[in-house]
Amino acid sequence: MPLPLSLGPKGRPRMVKIEKAKAETPQVRTLFFMDEACGRAEPGQFVMVWIPGVDEVPMSLSYIGSFEPDGLSAVTVRRVGEASEALHRLEVGGLLGVRGPLGRGFKPVEGRVMLVGGGLGIAPMKTLLPKLRRLNCEATVVMGATTASEMALAGEVERLLSGWGRLLKATDDGTLGFKGTAAQLAAEILKEDSGYSQLYACGPEPMLVKILELSFKYGIQAQLSLERYIKCGMGICGSCTVGPYRICVDGPVFTGQTLKDLPEFGKTRRDPSGRSIPV
Repeated sequence: MPLPLSLGPKGRPRMVKIEKAKAETPQVRTLFFMDEACGRAEPGQFVMVWIPGVDEVPMSLSYIGSFEPDGLSAVTVRRVGEASEALHRLEVGGLLGVRGPLGRGFKPVEGRVMLVGGGLGIAPMKTLLPKLRRLNCEATVVMGATTASEMALAGEVERLLSGWGRLLKATDDGTLGFKGTAAQLAAEILKEDSGYSQLYACGPEPMLVKILELSFKYGIQAQLSLERYIKCGMGICGSCTVGPYRICVDGPVFTGQTLKDLPEFGKTRRDPSGRSIPV
């Protein structure tokens, strides 16, 4: 199997310098860097991020250089473990390694579209907005977070939607916008108006299950981005398999038609040892 061109023959990471860093919330930070390959990525693709001496982890691109005036790409990270803690400690001028972009991203579709992001699931989908705007789409973006203080990237999404789309927010505790989850808010919207040509979603898998159910209920095509435990990022190790597919090369974005036939979807995933565990 040939490796993606951007990886090089041995898949060694490219070292990039942190050009700027931005605190999105108390627990979420965005790191910006210049990288030619990431600047050409498709919305929804990811990179393997190497923190020297710590770990290598998969991360969605939250900014793609070709869409940005300064040409910088970026990853947005929530503080949840050793690797993310190390990324939060990186300052401007620090170095990290990137491999990629990897996987299959979102396909832009014309018409009225809805994008549903749970937590940092909004990060890869916001990179799709410039392409949708070029297609003269009418976009509704639904963002969800546990509480108002964790609503990351909302300001950037509002900027991208200015003049052509709308942003609706949901929080589990009701501190901002709709009280409930992003999927529940999407269901309320579709109950009143189901005339959308495409649903895009990224977030926790239980949320994606609900979005898939809505897509079939209202006859709307869907593209959903899955998260699985990824080790190699090149389709070799098999740790990220779901059914016959490898998330790192066949995904992370799949159509609703593909996912509905996968018995694991929404039910089980693999842990670092490869054992099947509940989602």
